[in-house]
Amino acid sequence: MKFLDDLIHKKIKPHFEKGGKLERFYYAFEAGESFHFVTDKKTYTGAHVRDSVDLKRMMVMVIFSLVPCFLFGIWNTGYQQLTLANSEVAPALLDCIIQGAGKVLPLMLVVYASGGAIEALFAVVRKHEINEGFLVSGFLITLILPATIPLWQAAVGTAFGVIIGKEVFGGTGMNILNPALTARAFCFFAYPNQMSGSKVWVAPNELLVLNGVKMTDADVLLQHDPVTMATPLANAAVKGMESLPSTMDMFLGIIPGSIGETSVLCCLIGAFILIVTRVGSWRTMAGTLAGAVAITFLFTMLGDKTLENNPFLTIGPLNHVLMGGFAFGLVFMCTDPVSSACTNKGKWIFGLCTGALAMTIRTLNPAYPEGMMLAILFMNVFAPLIDHYVVKANVKRRLARG
Repeated sequence: MKFLDDLIHKKIKPHFEKGGKLERFYYAFEAGESFHFVTDKKTYTGAHVRDSVDLKRMMVMVIFSLVPCFLFGIWNTGYQQLTLANSEVAPALLDCIIQGAGKVLPLMLVVYASGGAIEALFAVVRKHEINEGFLVSGFLITLILPATIPLWQAAVGTAFGVIIGKEVFGGTGMNILNPALTARAFCFFAYPNQMSGSKVWVAPNELLVLNGVKMTDADVLLQHDPVTMATPLANAAVKGMESLPSTMDMFLGIIPGSIGETSVLCCLIGAFILIVTRVGSWRTMAGTLAGAVAITFLFTMLGDKTLENNPFLTIGPLNHVLMGGFAFGLVFMCTDPVSSACTNKGKWIFGLCTGALAMTIRTLNPAYPEGMMLAILFMNVFAPLIDHYVVKANVKRRLARG
């Protein structure tokens, strides 16, 4: 390590520092240096914050919390694909991992390459350090996309999310909207056929094996024409309770869906990591869950008189929580420390409104059953206003006591 440290800091780094030939690319070099080495900067005067938790370490903890969803997503992508190819034989674990990794890893590489290039470009132009925020955003964008989305569409959506969702506001820490959800919203409305549909959630493969015989995509679809691979949400919007998989399958995540959103169990593991490390707010999570359960229970009670033809009223709060991207959004999107509310009371308000709004969109608009994305983006806009009035009320109450 000493040899590598001397090579980087004594022979290469001077070329990027002031007066060097590559001075204009210093911040791109600094990003790689800070990612691989402990900083050599020291403070000598003034007040010091003696805390080991900085932005980089917070981002790393979020990455750790996402790993269970990522690993399960790779397996589930391969499992859904191979199950479609041969519904009578349970696919082997290793086969599922290989098939899933062949779809998920290229998508992740494209997302990180496109978003990272934009981050580096803005850092060089603005002459500031490359922030670590995209380490998480890139991971999230990958997990909230279907494995079937064309790579070029994922690149365009990522570019839109990074530029419009973050860089136009000044970069990491200044954005109003969640960049990952901004990217997904762009893909959803720009490329709806690739983001939704009956067979979009099953990753295609050039050659699949059915009963020992290699088949092309066209052959597979001909053999399995009656089989649909729509998500439980899509089926529930038409058929209601009778179309849902078992509660255990939905909890474990053995269902079609975006790469990382299907497993509630993996989301709970991530929630535990975020709460224990105090990176994610339990208040926001609890508020979102309470708002969703309350509004779905209310709609179910009123459904006999007002919404009797809505299939979603037969599902119940538990299945609503287990379906779609609700759990993933609750744990990893609502708790974004930048785009959500910051005050303790504000976190409760933000969560309650987000959960209630998500289920309102899902229930009252069956044509768009996944309302979590729009609910979070909508509440991102109101988060500063919520914090403003919470702080204002606290000041008014203290003045009244004083």
